[in-house]
Amino acid sequence: MGRRIWGRLVEAGAAFASNWRNPSLRRAQLSFFAEWTAGCAFTVALSVAAFIAGGPLAVGLVGLITVAPSAFLTPLLAPLADRGRRERVLVAVATVRGVAYLAAASVVAMSGPIQIVFVLTAAAAVPATLYRPAHSALLPTLSRTGRELTSANVVRGLLDSTANLVGPAAAAVLIATVNEALVMALAGAAALVGAALVVGLRYDAPVREAPAQRPSLVKEAFEGVAIVAHHRDLMLVLGLAAAQTLTRGALLVFSVVVAVQLLGMGESGTGTLTAALGAGAVIGSAAASVVVGTWRLGAWFAIGVALWGLPFALIGVFPQQATALCMLALVGVGNALIDAAGFTLIGRLSPDAAMARVFTVLESLGAIAIGAGSMLASGLVEWFGIEPALVIIGLICPVLAVASWWRLRTLDRSVTAVDDKIGLLQGVPMLDPLPLPAVEHLARGLQPVTVAEGDTVFAEGDAGDLYYVIQSGEAEVWGAGRPIASLGPGEGFGEIALLRSTPRTATVVARTPLTMQSLAADRFTAAVLGYVPSAQAASSSVEGHLRRYSPGEPPGGAG
Repeated sequence: MGRRIWGRLVEAGAAFASNWRNPSLRRAQLSFFAEWTAGCAFTVALSVAAFIAGGPLAVGLVGLITVAPSAFLTPLLAPLADRGRRERVLVAVATVRGVAYLAAASVVAMSGPIQIVFVLTAAAAVPATLYRPAHSALLPTLSRTGRELTSANVVRGLLDSTANLVGPAAAAVLIATVNEALVMALAGAAALVGAALVVGLRYDAPVREAPAQRPSLVKEAFEGVAIVAHHRDLMLVLGLAAAQTLTRGALLVFSVVVAVQLLGMGESGTGTLTAALGAGAVIGSAAASVVVGTWRLGAWFAIGVALWGLPFALIGVFPQQATALCMLALVGVGNALIDAAGFTLIGRLSPDAAMARVFTVLESLGAIAIGAGSMLASGLVEWFGIEPALVIIGLICPVLAVASWWRLRTLDRSVTAVDDKIGLLQGVPMLDPLPLPAVEHLARGLQPVTVAEGDTVFAEGDAGDLYYVIQSGEAEVWGAGRPIASLGPGEGFGEIALLRSTPRTATVVARTPLTMQSLAADRFTAAVLGYVPSAQAASSSVEGHLRRYSPGEPPGGAG
């Protein structure tokens, strides 16, 4: 058991290290931390400035200004993040945000109208709705393996939790010692640093040719909804995530009524309960890096969803302060598990060309569910009292998690099978440069092929329609009536005919029983030629096959 735990710790450490060693991934993660810390600190300073200028009603407007754009504008703007390189969206969003924050700081410093500050905040909030979906869609492209993508989501969850602690804490100290204008200015500077971190980010993006007549943003947005609606597993994951955010919305109400009315902790108790959740999230992020693997994403996601409900029910049954603090820390752990497993599952299941739009569906569902959850909790507290309301809300997520358990475990098995195929494909030099979403797309299109010893896989002059990768066994390549090459496990063949649109240039015969995976020509060529490094590797592979033979002999090769 100890050796197994140590192995998990080593694996988790390697996963975190891979995030740091990958320069593009490291810069993207630091940019996210800068942006999220800036947003959290600015919101605190804005709330204080609004309260000073207009009292509680003005503070209420802050919530409306910062949340409403996410619900209504994110779906319409999301296609912009799928039309080109996603880091450019991050740069644009962070730059607009930073400039708006700095302008707001100037207005507050000069005691200007709070209405101008609200306008500037709205100007920052509208493009900011694109940041998280674009960042979520970028992480799979920057990751080399499913494990690295999982660790990237763990790291981002940890940075998210840390930003939610550091940003408000730093803002509180600076407001107490200086003023809210300085906080806004520093938040603007941090946002601009976040923009600078992802300028010129290096990664291989697919070549997306602009259509002669591009569809409207509304139509492209609905394409993202359609993808989710026609994908059973995506619908399940997003549905459970919506249930979790419903409970998150209820927490906005429970954190106040539980602290003030149920436990008698006073108004400051709200902050204490929220801090317990934040501490649990930080601890949970570290734990998630150890326990969450690509082979159990669905199971850990279900556990995370359940932990976003069961602790509430237990607080309702055992309403003591110590119980509440411990239970909310468990909610934080559940949040970390959802960040690690849920975001990874969505990234693994979504097509790269529409990934930002899929994540946008998640963001929009979350915004709606938070509002619904807060209203539901308020109504339940009014009708039945605090303890029954906690139990009712607290049972929603666990019940749904249990009901979805076997479907999520089936999803886990399919992800494991795809990971094995990804490993097979990444062993082929021509396919190794492809980013994870492209390789995963190929892996999901593989079809098994078996050939008996002595049988022909394809003959010289045949039409080329498949690319092959050998899993086990050996094959022999024949050209001009003689054997010219041998192929073994992990080697691919058949690309010449597909890439050059010619008949097969050689015959391939099974020397031993062959087990292979095959790819359809259109899927293979679209992926290989869609990325510059893989296209160059494919060209070198083809030329290498054709140069293997002396000039006087007919060109051959396994294709």
